[in-house]
Amino acid sequence: MFKIDRMDFLVSMYIFCIAVSELMGAKTFPLVSLGSFQLNASVAIFVVPVVFSINDVITEVYGQERTRSIIRSGLVVVGLIFLTSLAFTALPPSSRFASQEAAYDKVFGLSARFSFASLTAFALAEFLDVYIFTKIRQALGKKSLWLRNNLSNFGSQLIDTLVFMVLAFWALDKPFAQNFNFILSISIPYYLLKCLMSVIETPLVYLGVNWLKKN
Repeated sequence: MFKIDRMDFLVSMYIFCIAVSELMGAKTFPLVSLGSFQLNASVAIFVVPVVFSINDVITEVYGQERTRSIIRSGLVVVGLIFLTSLAFTALPPSSRFASQEAAYDKVFGLSARFSFASLTAFALAEFLDVYIFTKIRQALGKKSLWLRNNLSNFGSQLIDTLVFMVLAFWALDKPFAQNFNFILSISIPYYLLKCLMSVIETPLVYLGVNWLKKN
């Protein structure tokens, strides 16, 4: 019989979301134009909020130390993606693969930079998320899970967005104003969308907590 422990399933989804954001998050897409100002977002917007929601579910059921252990495991995954991206792009290609080497290096070279940016932002934001969630729970008790979930997500994702966007997208060959406008154009909708998705996912956090408690 095909059976997966519920906690194992959450951890696998957590790692999946991290890996997808690292390997595919370099792509940005246009959201809406406000006059001459174009709002953009990274495709990682679809998976990053899930990571923070899983944090809150596990913290609510198993406590902050269990979640911190999983976060540390996530940092190991990001670090390994970063190191393997550097190592694999540095290896010389075979004659059969030589024509694809430039595309491979470009894609996974970006992944290396994204992994470094994400590693820094991830470490700061994830531990901050657990800290805020736990502090609110200590102050209010077990009630108001929706408040703990959203306030911890809003605060941690602000740090995650600002740190990640600057490290991942700041172009050294571009002028400051152009960089600033582009970073702002990505950061504002990215952060607001993450906050919106946090609110939308609140019922799923309640379901996730009740589901995991039956483990």
